[in-house]
Amino acid sequence: MLQPELSAQRQRRLLDVIHRRNLDAVVVGHRRHVYYLSAFWPFWLHESALVLTADGRSVLISAAVPEVAAADDLITFEANFVSTLRQEQPWVVANKAIAALKTRGVKRLGLDASEVSSQLAMTFDGECTSIEPDLWQLRRRKDPDELALMKVGIRCCEAMYGRARELIEPGVPELTVFADLHQVAVQTAGEPLTALLGNDYACGEKGGPARGGRLARDGELYILDLGPAYRGYFSDNARTFAVNRRPTDQQHRPWEAIANALKLVEKLARPGVRCVDLFNAVHEHFRETLDTGMTHHLGHGVGLQPHEYPHLNPKWDDVLIEGEIFTAEPGQYSTVLAGGIRLENQYLVTANGVENLVNFPLDLV
Repeated sequence: MLQPELSAQRQRRLLDVIHRRNLDAVVVGHRRHVYYLSAFWPFWLHESALVLTADGRSVLISAAVPEVAAADDLITFEANFVSTLRQEQPWVVANKAIAALKTRGVKRLGLDASEVSSQLAMTFDGECTSIEPDLWQLRRRKDPDELALMKVGIRCCEAMYGRARELIEPGVPELTVFADLHQVAVQTAGEPLTALLGNDYACGEKGGPARGGRLARDGELYILDLGPAYRGYFSDNARTFAVNRRPTDQQHRPWEAIANALKLVEKLARPGVRCVDLFNAVHEHFRETLDTGMTHHLGHGVGLQPHEYPHLNPKWDDVLIEGEIFTAEPGQYSTVLAGGIRLENQYLVTANGVENLVNFPLDLV
């Protein structure tokens, strides 16, 4: 899990937001925000909250007593009555938070976007304001404990691709591929994953889940866009396999252009670069080499959620910062390709460029 001493550092960064915005305290109730700031990972059916006041004191509200957590005080509640899950947990946690805020004289409060916070905002006797944008920005730079967890998820992906290379052939059911790769991911992680196994497992298609009764066909391309989550942190990368291991010249030509698009990203990306400029560079590359262009985003940040900042997408104007992790996933799709080709790596933004975190070949075979 996350390390409490690093979560304490993340609380201090949030404390800067509190002071800058002249708040008395903040309350976060989204379980991923709570985890990020406390190193406590709540059970998926239990609500929780973290209260951080302007004097730097923190209170964790949870159903369980954590073995370790970055919190000065702990308030517990019952999430189950005689083994029956309580549906009113957000209200219960919100009221626990309000009681803690009253003892500290809080009048100006920052809130995240969560069920707990919505309940709190309806009854808090004071001024409430959203800090959700601040939290998303704080989460961009990954600390060493976050990076370590993400690298485990990426190792799961690499093991899954290795198994896929052995498994994929004409006639293999998509559900068999999905089930086998899930088993490989769990075995590599050494424990169950913390989210449904994403993302794309449909053969001969642009993407989609594995389909019952659908078999891989000779001549098709099989996009595997994998996103196992380890201890709350997502991986996200993609490879494409020729089902018969004999890609045609018509399939190899766009593959080469897509592989070169990743090289272009690696050449251009560094702190201070506008993400829309990366998108436009790859779009122009495809126009020149394939007479096409980009038909979807170039990529996105990844971490506690599968899509985070930065957005490599013309709908946003994000700028790369050192320490964040993003994916680049250029792709091409057509009936000629018998599906499509997408290649995706995860990159850590370093002081002078990017580091590719995925160590698996891009080859179609």
